[in-house]
Amino acid sequence: MKSPCTNPQLTALISRLRKKSRETKTPLYRRLADDLCRSKRSRRTVNISKIARYTSDGNVVAVAGKILSAGRLDHKVTVAALRFSNQAKQKIEKAGGKCIALNVLAEENPRGTKIVLLG
Repeated sequence: MKSPCTNPQLTALISRLRKKSRETKTPLYRRLADDLCRSKRSRRTVNISKIARYTSDGNVVAVAGKILSAGRLDHKVTVAALRFSNQAKQKIEKAGGKCIALNVLAEENPRGTKIVLLG
């Protein structure tokens, strides 16, 4: 399935995620690629409060959209997303967590194990 978007970086990311899904037989990356194919207006947005509510210390979270800064985070978590607001990035790093891109997540964890998909 070809991506309807015109952003070449996003199109390349979608292709990489689909390829990783085929190579490793991991449905998580296929799901992320399908969610990224949505229009910009219907992509997911997740607040820090939702990450704090549904994760525990040391979890890895994947979001096919943008992370926003509403809420507090009091444990260490690795968050992979398409975009981060500046304040959300600061809050995650202040709590001892990491902010990474989705393609980095696919390279670091090719099997997609122990990843919480939010959105």
